[in-house]
Amino acid sequence: MAELNTGDGGGGKGGKVRSKKQNSKVDLTAMVDLAFLLITFFMLTTTLSKPQSMSLGLPDKDEDETKNKDIKVDEKRTMTIMMGENNKLVYYMGLLDSPIAGPKDIAYGKDGIRKELLSRKKSVVEYTGDKGKGIIVIIKPGKKSNYKNLVDVLDEMAITGVATYAIVNDFLPKETELLEKK
Repeated sequence: MAELNTGDGGGGKGGKVRSKKQNSKVDLTAMVDLAFLLITFFMLTTTLSKPQSMSLGLPDKDEDETKNKDIKVDEKRTMTIMMGENNKLVYYMGLLDSPIAGPKDIAYGKDGIRKELLSRKKSVVEYTGDKGKGIIVIIKPGKKSNYKNLVDVLDEMAITGVATYAIVNDFLPKETELLEKK
């Protein structure tokens, strides 16, 4: 049982005669019980924050090449983003041999890659006439690029609402030249 004792109740050296005061006692047992009940209640009723993660679609583990077929995609809907060392970012639209736009160095952030993604996304919807057939982005992180840059580009995909994108690590020789060029 918890108690709170205060002072000795008066008495002392001379002077007027006063009645003796009792020590005041406060029983804290009920308050401690209430505190534990409240803590338990809020622990059980509060929802914990769930970790936010990005859904990731991976190919099947089957290595059977008869099941894997190449899918033809309209090059006017395809944008390729390549990442190199020192935060270098290069993009082009279409095929590298005959690009619709680029290849061009671009910056990260809202005035760089985000602005370009939004404008290209809009032009692809105008080209196809169907919102279901939007832009397809191929993300190619180089061997010397860092993880933060890849996360930044994936964040831009989520911000701009690009539904179809893939991370690929196969570089054409011309693409490697573009990344290494200063």
